[in-house]
Amino acid sequence: MALTRKQLSDAVDGDGWCLILGTLQTQVLAGSLAAGAGFAAQAAVLDDAAGHLLMDVRDDRVGVTVQTLADDQLLPRDIDLARQITALAASLGMTTRAEGQPRPPQGIEIGIDALDIPAVRPFWKAVLGYVEQGGNALADPLGAGPAVWFQQMDAPRPQRNRIHLDVSVPPGQAQPRIDATLAAGGKLINDKHAPAFWVLADPEGNEACISTWQGRDT
Repeated sequence: MALTRKQLSDAVDGDGWCLILGTLQTQVLAGSLAAGAGFAAQAAVLDDAAGHLLMDVRDDRVGVTVQTLADDQLLPRDIDLARQITALAASLGMTTRAEGQPRPPQGIEIGIDALDIPAVRPFWKAVLGYVEQGGNALADPLGAGPAVWFQQMDAPRPQRNRIHLDVSVPPGQAQPRIDATLAAGGKLINDKHAPAFWVLADPEGNEACISTWQGRDT
């Protein structure tokens, strides 16, 4: 039986992880590039790491993403792997954190509105060098770039942008991000789907969505 988003989030609550776009994410504060590389080397040989673990080693931290990559979903063993990583970090005097500076983990998606999605999608697949991700989405085969998905339009809409960014953040970070966006000159266009997403726009009407995992389970 598939776990709900709330169950997945609750399973790692308090361990320094957050649920972002169907993945578990954290930052391991390593303190240096060498220490981060050492952590990553040990994490790579944990049980179930192969096929379930992505890491991004930076100057003073390691970004960690856990998911069953072949199925593009989270399974109970992914939760176990996240807990193993938390324990490994602690044993090395490091911490897993889902919040804090310079920003918490987040996921970016690009939404493209189209009248004829089958005609438009091959262009974006080719120009980005992406692969099919199921449904009408495209993904970076290296897992580095943002996913691209297509939203069906019923009629031409020249009066506003037809490409927007979806910024997925931990639930506790949604309101601070919205407040910062409004303070920077943005406008709240629509919040009727909150807390799943809020639609905001810049001063010229270009839109972006702040999203969370909440409000999506039925």
